[in-house]
Amino acid sequence: MPDETVPPPQFRRAVASLSSVRPRPELVVSALEAPPRLAPYAWAFSVEADIGHRGDGLDDLDAPDTSGRLILLHDPVRQDKWEGVFRLVCFVQARLEPEQLGDELLPVVGWSWLTEALQQAGADHVALGGTVTQTSSVRFGDIAGPGREDDVELRASWTPTSADLAPHAEAFCTLIATAAGLPPAGVRPLVQRTV
Repeated sequence: MPDETVPPPQFRRAVASLSSVRPRPELVVSALEAPPRLAPYAWAFSVEADIGHRGDGLDDLDAPDTSGRLILLHDPVRQDKWEGVFRLVCFVQARLEPEQLGDELLPVVGWSWLTEALQQAGADHVALGGTVTQTSSVRFGDIAGPGREDDVELRASWTPTSADLAPHAEAFCTLIATAAGLPPAGVRPLVQRTV
């Protein structure tokens, strides 16, 4: 009888492939505690865009904060809803610029950040679904922090068609960079941004 406390080799290989990705310098990757009870086996990491340290001399400390987490779920017994034994779940939150507020196309654009990142990385998948939401929070009274925060949130999940998940981790890092407003890797802006 197999020991259910020891992750199966297929799951360990999938985690190793996710962990093998080396993101661009502006992205900070950290291991996370995976949410319990979503699947027999789970693993997670977070990515934050460190916009203040782009290294191009054009650092903008007032740029929107952007972060996300990617969770790998594994059930050795194939899940019909997943259409496989693995499922990737992501959550991304990015601060909006004032000119983006109320933009009716923002959800469509936000969704395209994910679909284009998956396509460019060659992250083959099935059963992709999710939501893009604009949120506004206004603080009152003695709560510390900015008086108002406007964000876009993307929640999505998909089933990879291979146990090599490195392309999916690469796509997720690209998604975070895009949501943060970073130029494509290796491209330097021609025009200096002003605050």
